[in-house]
Amino acid sequence: MSSAGSHIPQNTVDIARTHSDVNSSAGSHIPQNTVDIVRKKVSNRRGVSYRRQQFVEDKAEIVQFNNSHQTFSSALRRFPAEILAEIFLYYMLENEDWTPAPNLAPMVLTAVCKRWREVAVDTSSLWRKLRLEAGRGNGQQRAFCYDSYLERSRGRQLSLALECHNDDDGMEVRRLLQPYVNKISSLSFGLSSGNGSCAVVAADFQGLEELVMYTTVSDPVLTIAHSVVRSITKLPPNMHTLKLMDLWFDLKMLSGFNPLAWVNLTNLEIVVDSLNCFPCLLRLCPNLSSLTIAGIFRSAVETPAKSSHSHLRSLRIAGNPDVDWIGSLGLFAIITLPNLRTVEVRNVGE
Repeated sequence: MSSAGSHIPQNTVDIARTHSDVNSSAGSHIPQNTVDIVRKKVSNRRGVSYRRQQFVEDKAEIVQFNNSHQTFSSALRRFPAEILAEIFLYYMLENEDWTPAPNLAPMVLTAVCKRWREVAVDTSSLWRKLRLEAGRGNGQQRAFCYDSYLERSRGRQLSLALECHNDDDGMEVRRLLQPYVNKISSLSFGLSSGNGSCAVVAADFQGLEELVMYTTVSDPVLTIAHSVVRSITKLPPNMHTLKLMDLWFDLKMLSGFNPLAWVNLTNLEIVVDSLNCFPCLLRLCPNLSSLTIAGIFRSAVETPAKSSHSHLRSLRIAGNPDVDWIGSLGLFAIITLPNLRTVEVRNVGE
């Protein structure tokens, strides 16, 4: 075969010559069957050569890919643990789901390789946010999972999200959180309509700085607000933010609080049944700098007493768009807010 791989084998040429000598009457013409044999052999040789060349080229590509992959992997392995930990933390910022699951961060990071697992487990900041849901699935397995997760936080301040669906969940929640009550700085707690009492008492969490309470039902329920009153009657000394979402409070409930119950709050978000709650909230929170009130408002503030609040800088009031009420709020006629800088009013009067 020539350099192009098309040379006819000697035995094939000999066969052709033999046929030519025997059939001298046909001159030098080679019989058709001999030509077919030659073409077939040449075609086969070309096919094998082509496939071999393709195999060599494919093998070269695979080797090149493996080399580049090994170079990339080697570069990752040379990353200092501190840099890798920062990458993990940045990844966590993009994932707000705190549910412990093998396909979610940070647990998914521990399954990539041995080194990633070591770095992830040693990075306590990865394990300081957790979502707990009581009363679902195997209780012992759930408790083991949560406890193992929280142990990796190694004393860091924790941000937890809890959900309870009935009164029996309260005992499980308290048992799970008992070792960590002084390490929880942010707590988000969801209640369903089946809760007769609240499993969380804010005063038990001495390190708490922010508390968010909300319902897991579609419509706000006044009875649920009554169930959380005991939880927020007294707040931890360092707690500055309280958000009571979808929990309807009325003036009677708010008036029953100790006058200094919320003295350290600087940020409050609350749902109330009337604007008459506004002066009461200012009295309960003398250091408040930001207040957001939502509710169904059909009338202005009705109180003859004038008051002043020197710390409030931001005020937001949101009514219900389905309520057709046009009138004066009457807020600034009875309340002096000398440091107020931002006012936002939606769906409420004029």
